[in-house]
Amino acid sequence: MAEFDPEKFEDKYANYFTELQRAYKNAFETMRESYDSDLVHAIDQFVLNESEPFYEDGEFRIELPDDPVARLEGSGVPVSEETIHAALDDYTAAIRAELRRIFGLDAGE
Repeated sequence: MAEFDPEKFEDKYANYFTELQRAYKNAFETMRESYDSDLVHAIDQFVLNESEPFYEDGEFRIELPDDPVARLEGSGVPVSEETIHAALDDYTAAIRAELRRIFGLDAGE
Protein backbone atom coordinates (compact mmCIF):
# COMPACT_ATOMS: atom_id res chain seq x y z
CA MET A 1 0.00 0.00 0.00
CA ALA A 2 1.38 3.39 -0.99
CA GLU A 3 1.52 6.10 1.62
CA PHE A 4 -0.93 8.75 0.49
CA ASP A 5 -0.04 12.41 0.39
CA PRO A 6 -2.81 14.73 -0.87
CA GLU A 7 -0.25 17.26 -2.12
CA LYS A 8 1.53 14.59 -4.17
CA PHE A 9 -1.81 13.61 -5.70
CA GLU A 10 -1.85 16.93 -7.52
CA ASP A 11 0.86 15.38 -9.74
CA LYS A 12 -0.80 11.98 -9.56
CA TYR A 13 0.59 10.52 -12.76
CA ALA A 14 4.17 11.14 -11.65
CA ASN A 15 3.64 10.05 -8.05
CA TYR A 16 0.85 7.45 -8.07
CA PHE A 17 0.59 6.07 -11.60
CA THR A 18 0.80 2.40 -10.54
CA GLU A 19 -1.83 2.86 -7.85
CA LEU A 20 -4.16 4.62 -10.29
CA GLN A 21 -3.79 1.80 -12.80
CA ARG A 22 -4.53 -0.77 -10.11
CA ALA A 23 -7.62 1.11 -8.91
CA TYR A 24 -9.06 1.39 -12.42
CA LYS A 25 -8.26 -2.28 -13.17
CA ASN A 26 -9.85 -3.49 -9.93
CA ALA A 27 -12.94 -1.36 -10.58
CA PHE A 28 -13.14 -2.82 -14.10
CA GLU A 29 -13.14 -6.35 -12.66
CA THR A 30 -15.80 -5.40 -10.12
CA MET A 31 -18.00 -3.92 -12.83
CA ARG A 32 -17.76 -7.04 -14.98
CA GLU A 33 -19.53 -8.91 -12.17
CA SER A 34 -22.61 -6.67 -12.39
CA TYR A 35 -22.82 -5.39 -15.97
CA ASP A 36 -22.57 -6.68 -19.49
CA SER A 37 -18.92 -7.10 -20.46
CA ASP A 38 -19.38 -5.15 -23.71
CA LEU A 39 -20.77 -2.16 -21.80
CA VAL A 40 -17.96 -2.25 -19.26
CA HIS A 41 -15.35 -2.39 -22.04
CA ALA A 42 -17.05 0.48 -23.90
CA ILE A 43 -17.11 2.66 -20.78
CA ASP A 44 -13.47 1.84 -20.16
CA GLN A 45 -12.39 2.64 -23.73
CA PHE A 46 -14.67 5.54 -24.66
CA VAL A 47 -15.24 7.37 -21.36
CA LEU A 48 -12.77 6.46 -18.64
CA ASN A 49 -9.80 6.77 -20.98
CA GLU A 50 -10.31 10.54 -20.65
CA SER A 51 -11.50 10.66 -17.05
CA GLU A 52 -9.56 12.45 -14.37
CA PRO A 53 -9.34 11.45 -10.70
CA PHE A 54 -9.09 14.23 -8.11
CA TYR A 55 -8.68 14.32 -4.34
CA GLU A 56 -10.47 17.23 -2.67
CA ASP A 57 -11.77 17.84 0.82
CA GLY A 58 -10.83 14.34 1.96
CA GLU A 59 -12.64 12.57 -0.90
CA PHE A 60 -11.80 11.21 -4.31
CA ARG A 61 -13.92 12.20 -7.26
CA ILE A 62 -13.77 11.11 -10.88
CA GLU A 63 -14.35 13.78 -13.49
CA LEU A 64 -15.74 12.33 -16.70
CA PRO A 65 -15.29 13.87 -20.14
CA ASP A 66 -18.15 15.90 -21.63
CA ASP A 67 -21.20 13.96 -22.80
CA PRO A 68 -20.23 10.39 -21.88
CA VAL A 69 -23.55 9.05 -23.22
CA ALA A 70 -22.76 10.36 -26.71
CA ARG A 71 -19.31 8.78 -26.50
CA LEU A 72 -20.92 5.41 -25.80
CA GLU A 73 -23.48 5.73 -28.58
CA GLY A 74 -20.63 5.33 -31.07
CA SER A 75 -19.43 2.15 -29.37
CA GLY A 76 -22.07 -0.07 -30.92
CA VAL A 77 -23.24 -1.38 -27.53
CA PRO A 78 -27.06 -1.37 -27.48
CA VAL A 79 -28.00 -0.04 -24.05
CA SER A 80 -30.42 2.52 -22.70
CA GLU A 81 -29.33 5.93 -21.48
CA GLU A 82 -30.67 5.00 -18.03
CA THR A 83 -28.42 1.93 -17.92
CA ILE A 84 -25.43 3.99 -19.06
CA HIS A 85 -25.97 6.52 -16.26
CA ALA A 86 -26.37 3.76 -13.67
CA ALA A 87 -23.23 2.00 -14.91
CA LEU A 88 -21.22 5.22 -14.89
CA ASP A 89 -22.35 5.99 -11.34
CA ASP A 90 -21.44 2.48 -10.19
CA TYR A 91 -18.12 2.50 -12.07
CA THR A 92 -16.97 5.83 -10.65
CA ALA A 93 -18.06 4.71 -7.17
CA ALA A 94 -16.00 1.53 -7.62
CA ILE A 95 -12.95 3.56 -8.69
CA ARG A 96 -13.30 5.88 -5.70
CA ALA A 97 -13.64 2.89 -3.37
CA GLU A 98 -10.57 1.26 -4.87
CA LEU A 99 -8.55 4.46 -4.49
CA ARG A 100 -9.58 4.71 -0.83
CA ARG A 101 -8.68 1.05 -0.30
CA ILE A 102 -5.33 1.22 -2.12
CA PHE A 103 -4.28 4.33 -0.23
CA GLY A 104 -5.54 2.99 3.11
CA LEU A 105 -8.10 5.74 3.60
CA ASP A 106 -10.91 3.40 4.67
CA ALA A 107 -9.24 2.49 7.96
CA GLY A 108 -11.30 4.97 9.95
CA GLU A 109 -14.67 3.89 8.50
